Amino acid sequence: MAQGCSGCRDGADFVLPFSMAFQPIVDITSSRVFAHEALVRGPQGEGAGSVLSKVELANRYAFDQQCRVKAIELAAVLFPADQDTCLSINFMPNAVYEPRACIRLTLATAVKTGFPLKNIIFEFTENEQLDTAHVLNILSTYKDMGFKTALDDFGAGHAGLGLLTHFQPDIVKLDMNMIRGIDTDGVRRTIVKHTLHMLQDLGIQPICEGVETVGELSVLQELGVRLIQGYALAKPSFESLAQPLSAAALIGETAKSTF
Repeated sequence: MAQGCSGCRDGADFVLPFSMAFQPIVDITSSRVFAHEALVRGPQGEGAGSVLSKVELANRYAFDQQCRVKAIELAAVLFPADQDTCLSINFMPNAVYEPRACIRLTLATAVKTGFPLKNIIFEFTENEQLDTAHVLNILSTYKDMGFKTALDDFGAGHAGLGLLTHFQPDIVKLDMNMIRGIDTDGVRRTIVKHTLHMLQDLGIQPICEGVETVGELSVLQELGVRLIQGYALAKPSFESLAQPLSAAALIGETAKSTF
């Protein structure tokens, strides 16, 4: 804990400049943008690797804090004031020492910018080895404070089903490797279909990410998926909001071309 306390300096220790791109998560049943995910980029729009390669144990707390601030500040300016659009922020569980202490800068930024706390989704990936008890404490604390929670890259990491037996986040994002080629792969289709049924039974909203083709989009629509994220609808847009294509129009045009 001593390391965590000495690191709590409101993100001042991460000096590399960076910014954010935003990629929409679309409700394809209504063509409404459910949320925009904030994705780290270099100050001129360079890829995430140019920034993430500089994140290490000594500065990851500061980086995590600055990402939250940057995402909220940009969203407060870019998001439509008359819409209840959510902001999805990735966080690093191993950079959170004590959730109620480490959330203070996030809360202060939201209050300062007027961004509603109920519209913030905290999502974490299961691609690093995590202390399950620590993660559960973070997720439970965030949920109690009114934030939405999401498990990213489901099916590709360490936690997976084991985590769901202890805590059910609001959202689970199915990893793109489960989605890739689902229109031509019966095994993937079966796995995704039963995963969706499980999430429905648990009261968890699924998001399918990494959707790149109209074929994948069409199959997911047939399986009843509502929330989609991927290049088929919109690529990330640097310091701006992309306008997603209509899923219905894309699928309809493809269907016409087959006749």
